[in-house]
Amino acid sequence: MRRAAAIAALAACALLTGGAAFDPVTPGATLHFPGDAGAHPGYRIEWWYVTGQVESPHGPVGFQVTFFRVANPDARANPSRFSPKQLLFAHAALADPARGRLLEDQRSARELEGLVEASTEDTAVRLDDWSLVREGAGYRARVQGAEFAFDLALEPTQPVLLEGDRGFSRKGPAAAQASYYYSEPQLAASGRIRWSGGREATVRGFAWLDHEWSSEMLSGDAVGWDWLGANLEGGGALMAFRIRGRDGAVLWSAAAWRKPGAEPGRWENHGVRFRPRRTWKSPRTGTDYPIAMDVEIDDRLWRLDPLMDDQELDARASTGTLYWEGAVRVEGPDGLRGRGYLELTGYAERLRL
Repeated sequence: MRRAAAIAALAACALLTGGAAFDPVTPGATLHFPGDAGAHPGYRIEWWYVTGQVESPHGPVGFQVTFFRVANPDARANPSRFSPKQLLFAHAALADPARGRLLEDQRSARELEGLVEASTEDTAVRLDDWSLVREGAGYRARVQGAEFAFDLALEPTQPVLLEGDRGFSRKGPAAAQASYYYSEPQLAASGRIRWSGGREATVRGFAWLDHEWSSEMLSGDAVGWDWLGANLEGGGALMAFRIRGRDGAVLWSAAAWRKPGAEPGRWENHGVRFRPRRTWKSPRTGTDYPIAMDVEIDDRLWRLDPLMDDQELDARASTGTLYWEGAVRVEGPDGLRGRGYLELTGYAERLRL
């Protein structure tokens, strides 16, 4: 979502209040591609959120990269090309059990043509030497961090999944608390990962892409959310999230489950339950995160377990967020298995951007 990271990250991620300065999200709109795969600068916040798990010679590795675009209306009147009308942020991380802790990095800069930009025509987001760009039918994700780097091709294997009502995704009891949101599950991922110290590996696996944009996301009573995106064996896909209130109550929840060859089933604000089974306390921040979860959707139980415990991402230096974003294994009904990412925001403090 997020992503927000979401952030965002939402993936994505932020608690936002909209206003006349930004374009609204309204039901009934039709998403068009490739145009809606690009940036929407009239909306307050937007992110492209890629997560996945790949096989390396020493075992499974999780990866994520999220690009955020945030509009700054206070700078619109400034004619200078250096005016910060649009701000770009990026987070990236590797979840490598061989290291035992999350390897992470982040970037932030104002939009500057040729160096820091998000195309409005198709997915092409660049922040210096980090990028997510459409190449042919697929994508190319490139990240160069202090402790790691990756260069991955992401090839679609199935149609876009429009979340919510044909891409209109509610995030709260008020109709304005919504985003435009689509996912691309089951992206075939291949390429190379490099670790500090010179170790490098060719990897293959599957990834998930979320793209969301909005001007007003969450209720003022919201503190954060839990989100899951999982690629299932046999080509299925599962997305679920809940928005948590200050008192622990669920303000909104939704899910989508795509079976291979079938139209996805969708649930909104009913029949979606997250139940923590185990928590992990960060030795750095003291935050407790429910990293092992049961997610019940319409009486079907999905069990989530982390690839490793320490997957806390500290992005307070860029987007101001602290959250747990981790690779998980998924076990579902009738022995169905999968791999995905679980995002836990608002556990350290109320989520803000």
